[in-house]
Amino acid sequence: MASEQKPPTPRKATSAARLLSGWAVGGFGFVVVLLGGWWFTVAVGVIVHLGLLEFFRMAQFKGMRPATKTTLVAVQLLLLATMAASTGPGGGWFAQDLAAAVLPVSGAVICGWLLLQPVTGTIADIAASIFGLFYLGFLPSHWIRLRELPDGLGLALTLTACFMVVATDIGSYVIGRRLGRRPLSPISPGKTVEGAIGGLVCAMGVGVIGGATIAWQARTPLLPGLLLGSLLGAVVAVMALVGDLTESMMKRDAGLKDSGDVIPGHGGILDRIDSFLFAPAVVYALVSLMGPWLGSR
Repeated sequence: MASEQKPPTPRKATSAARLLSGWAVGGFGFVVVLLGGWWFTVAVGVIVHLGLLEFFRMAQFKGMRPATKTTLVAVQLLLLATMAASTGPGGGWFAQDLAAAVLPVSGAVICGWLLLQPVTGTIADIAASIFGLFYLGFLPSHWIRLRELPDGLGLALTLTACFMVVATDIGSYVIGRRLGRRPLSPISPGKTVEGAIGGLVCAMGVGVIGGATIAWQARTPLLPGLLLGSLLGAVVAVMALVGDLTESMMKRDAGLKDSGDVIPGHGGILDRIDSFLFAPAVVYALVSLMGPWLGSR
């Protein structure tokens, strides 16, 4: 009599869970971007809090002892101050100064906390803590800055930037599977040069559509809007790829396949938001330089 074996988990079930959770996450993100304001800020705060816990887990796998609680609090203060600085008369001058002070003061507090521990902190402990503050605090705070741009520009740019990141991921995956031949990086063996180019083209296509919409909304000539949109698409595609590879590098170093298991079929929070971390700061910087043309104040 043949011995009984536990049947493997059907691939279709796993794919269905991945698809369902992906749509749920995407729908949640779309709704909070539409809501904006403090709803958006709270949502970003929850997401980066969970992501920071995963990041510190990876750091602890490497034997580091980061200032976990101090950094978690500092990140939330930074996000709240960023939102406060974007609202109120004159942009909230006190909150602007407070938001600018959070990063350097938090760095000093983190170092002080590590100094007071029974076992004095190391360079690696300091680096992990400060990078966590930058990676999941300073960088995501630019999503809030971007969303709170006035006259409807913030909503248009935030949605465009998000769709460009999604287009980069989808384009890279689809083109990479069908045409990929040359590996892009040993850090992530599944990625190919052809896939990266496909993601770049897709992001630029979404950027052109977004640029046309923004030009119409700002009542500016169409051609500059198309050029700006394609430029933003190219930049976002590169930043999304950098974010993806950066998280892959950290997981590889920590010996982990996924950063967590919060999202069925997708892994952890960091596995889903890694492409979204570097993009907003660069988009916000470019938009600030183009402020007079866009009609933003």
